[in-house]
Amino acid sequence: MMEDIQGIKQRFEIIGNTPALNRAIDIANQVAPTDLSVLITGESGAGKEIFPRIIHAYSTRKHASYIAVNCGAIPEGTIDSELFGHEKGSFTGAVSDRKGYFEVTDGGTIFLDEVGELPLPTQARLLRVLETGEFIRVGSSKVQKTNVRVIAATNLNIPQAVRNGKFREDLFYRLNTIPITVPPLRERQDDIPLLFRKFAADFAEKYRMPVVRLTEDAVQMLKAFYWPGNVRQLKNVAEQISIIEQERSVDALTLRKYIPDSDPMLPTIAGHEQGDANFASEREILYKILFDMKKDMNDLKRLVYDLMQNDPQSSASIKKNTTALVLHDLYNSASDISSNHPATSASVTLHPHEHIQESEAVIEESFSIEEKEKELIKKALEKNHNKRKLAARDLGISERTLYRKLKEYNLEN
Repeated sequence: MMEDIQGIKQRFEIIGNTPALNRAIDIANQVAPTDLSVLITGESGAGKEIFPRIIHAYSTRKHASYIAVNCGAIPEGTIDSELFGHEKGSFTGAVSDRKGYFEVTDGGTIFLDEVGELPLPTQARLLRVLETGEFIRVGSSKVQKTNVRVIAATNLNIPQAVRNGKFREDLFYRLNTIPITVPPLRERQDDIPLLFRKFAADFAEKYRMPVVRLTEDAVQMLKAFYWPGNVRQLKNVAEQISIIEQERSVDALTLRKYIPDSDPMLPTIAGHEQGDANFASEREILYKILFDMKKDMNDLKRLVYDLMQNDPQSSASIKKNTTALVLHDLYNSASDISSNHPATSASVTLHPHEHIQESEAVIEESFSIEEKEKELIKKALEKNHNKRKLAARDLGISERTLYRKLKEYNLEN
């Protein structure tokens, strides 16, 4: 099996050896000799367009026509004509008969990219082709036959589109006979330097200049970045650096200029179409909650101080009631965290009904979180001889988060 996969990679210039990528290639290879419909899913820029070519090249239709159609780029008013053809005079501008893609590729393979963008009436026509091999040209009443293999791809959450009434459920199940999932670039960390090296070599040859090379810290930054644009974004970064930078050795400081300053590793809560794949680690979510709690405590301290200054006689009562109320809310939040993350239950314990002096001690202690975090980062770096990848692993956070913390605390040196 691995020999087949390596042969496919060489033929189609696929870079990487991630298990998820190998699995996708293997499925494409296994399904190629059949005539089953295939639905390829994955984020934009992840490289979905390679897989229909693999399937067609290793199928019995390899000597017949292959055509790729970007469904999202064709206006809704003309998509039916493009796919199924039209008769002369069927609409304004139809000055002659025209064959559609399904008629032209009879006996071959048609790749429908961005199939989730098809309007509902066109989806009904497509379903008929898949089930019976029949279609009707726009403006005609004559039923025609075609023998076409359909491979579709989308970066949309199709089950969600089905629930929202934007995509036909029967068409989804008909297309999804064999699903192939293309992994996003952030799940292929070890492949990222290899891809950058390949792109840099290609652009060096194209623009007739020396090849750009990355230092070790730049490689680590490259691997830690979230890459929302996937392989396409990485290729753009490689091209920009190849053209703009005079120095052919690129370090992390230089690379930073070509990577967006936003932190895409922060968690994206509910409603994201890509689902769990775009969530940060649970530990990073906990860090964010703890920092929010620290901010609440700071606000509480300022509020109590202002009230005490304005009304010294009632300061004790205000201090006690306000602190107890806020601690009660924080206690409830911490309880929710503890129930979902048992490992943190021993270290996050708040008692809303404790005496006011004890509450003050808890408030003061919480202000040292930042210092303790600095301490932990320094110790992890010292232990691992400033190797940030190993330090991030010991801290239980991503390398991207560690880079951000080093910059935030001015610990980069």
